[in-house]
Amino acid sequence: MTQQAFLKINPADSVVVCLRPMKQGETIDIDGKSITLLQDTPAGHKVLIDDRKQGEDIIKYGYPIGHAREDLKAGQWVNENNLKTNLAGTLSYEYHPVGESLNIANEGRTFRGYVRSNGEVGIRNEVWIVPTVGCVNGIAERLAAQLEKETALDGIDAVHAWHHNFGCSQLSGDHENTRKVLRDIVLHPNAGAVLVLGLGCENNQPDDFMQLLGDYDRQRIRLLVTQKVEGDEVEEGMRILRELYAIAREDQRQECPLSQLRVGLKCGGSDGFSGITANPLVGEFSDWLVAQGGTSILTEVPEMFGAETILMNRCETPELFNQTVSLINNFKEYFLSHGEPVGENPSPGNKAGGISTLEDKALGCTQKCGRAPVSGVLEYGDRLQANGLNLLSAPGNDLVAATALASAGCQIVLFTTGRGTPFGTFIPTMKISTNSNLFRNKPNWIDFNAGELVEGTTMKDLVARFIDKIIAVANGEPTRNEVNGYREISIFKNGVTL
Repeated sequence: MTQQAFLKINPADSVVVCLRPMKQGETIDIDGKSITLLQDTPAGHKVLIDDRKQGEDIIKYGYPIGHAREDLKAGQWVNENNLKTNLAGTLSYEYHPVGESLNIANEGRTFRGYVRSNGEVGIRNEVWIVPTVGCVNGIAERLAAQLEKETALDGIDAVHAWHHNFGCSQLSGDHENTRKVLRDIVLHPNAGAVLVLGLGCENNQPDDFMQLLGDYDRQRIRLLVTQKVEGDEVEEGMRILRELYAIAREDQRQECPLSQLRVGLKCGGSDGFSGITANPLVGEFSDWLVAQGGTSILTEVPEMFGAETILMNRCETPELFNQTVSLINNFKEYFLSHGEPVGENPSPGNKAGGISTLEDKALGCTQKCGRAPVSGVLEYGDRLQANGLNLLSAPGNDLVAATALASAGCQIVLFTTGRGTPFGTFIPTMKISTNSNLFRNKPNWIDFNAGELVEGTTMKDLVARFIDKIIAVANGEPTRNEVNGYREISIFKNGVTL
C-alpha cells in the first residue's frame, strides 16, 4: 500500500502536514490546484498551500497557529523560523456554550479491580511507603527493598517507596502542594496498604499530616515517626510493613463497572503526528469512557494556550467556564510573574518533530480530550469530585503533570509521544506512539502504536483494539514502565526554599 503523502486536517487550513519526507520539486495537488514544494520538508512538518503576507495568520486544525514572520509563498516549509506565536498576556473571554451529544452507547463493559473500603477502585494492589519529608528517603527505600526481598511479591503487585525532596523548608503554597500530593498518594486506591514514614522535626508534621487524610482506613494506613523510635527504626518499620503486607495480600480482584475507571490524559515528546494520530485516538477513547460513565482528566495548562476557548465553550455551566478562565489566566500570570513569555513552550524535540508554536502544540494536545463536555475543574492537588471530563491545573512538565493526574485519583495515565520517553509515575503510565517508526524502534518503551492511522487502519478498528488494551491494563497487564521499573513522583514547586 502506498502511503498518502500529505494531510489537510481542516478545510479552512492554509497548511498541509507531510506524512512522509517530501522533496523539493514534488507537487501537492489540493483544492483544485497544484503546489510545488520549494524545500525538502520532513515528515510531520507543514507546507503552506496559500501565499501569506507578513503578519497574516497561518491556519491549522481550523484555527490560527501564529502569523507569518515574513512574506511566504505556497510550497514553503512552515516552521519556527518563519512562523511566530500570536500569544501574549492574559485575556478576557465570553462564554459561548457548545452542546454536542457524543452519541456513544454504554456497552456495559467491566474491568477487574480492587474495591477499597471507601468504595474507590484500584487497578493495582501494592504496598507503598510515603515519606513525609525527603530526609527519610533512604530509610523508606531500604524498607521497600527489604520487604520485597522477604515476600518475593507473593500476593501483591509491587512494593514502592515514593522518593521526593520536600516536606520541609517550604512556605505557603509550596508547603500545601506537597502536603496535598502526599495525602493523595497515601489515599490512592492502587495501594492496598501504606506506611507513612516521618522524621519528626519537619514542617510537614506527621501527626498533622495524618489529620489531613480525613476518615482513612486505619488498618491499612499506618504512621511511623523515626525520631520517636527507641532503637532500630528499620526493624520497627519492617514489623509494621509485615502486618500491612499480610492484609493487602488477601485482596482479590472483582468485576467493576467502567464508571469506576479514571484515566489521565498526557502527552510528551510530541511531534507533528501527535494531533493527527495518537491524540485523536486517545480523544476517541476519552469520549467512549465518558459515555460509559467513567472519567478522564486533561492537564498541562500551558499547552491549552491557543486552544483554551474550545475547552471553555464545552463547559457544562457558567461556573465551570469561569473556573476554566481562572485556570488559564492564573497560569499565564505565573509565567508573567517570573518574567517569562506565555508562548515559548515548544521544546527542541517538538520543533524537530514539526510543532512550531504553542498554538500548534495546544490545538494538537487538546485532541486528547475528544468532544465531551467539561464536567469539572480541579486545582493542583485536588481530588476528583465529578465523573466525566475534568480539567486539572498543572504544568506541562511530563513527570509533574503525570504525578498530578495520578494524585487527582486516576488509576492509569495515557501518555502519547512522538519522540519517545521511558518514564512512569506512581500509577501505570501507558505510552502511545504517534508514528510506527517509534513503535518499532522502542518496543521496550511503547505500549500501543497509533501510527497505523496514517497507514490504512481505520479509527474505528484501532479504537476497538485500544479499548481492549486499556481494559487489559486495568485488569493487571503491566505497562512497559512497570515492567522496566521506571516509576517516580515529582511535586510542583514555585516559591522560596528556606
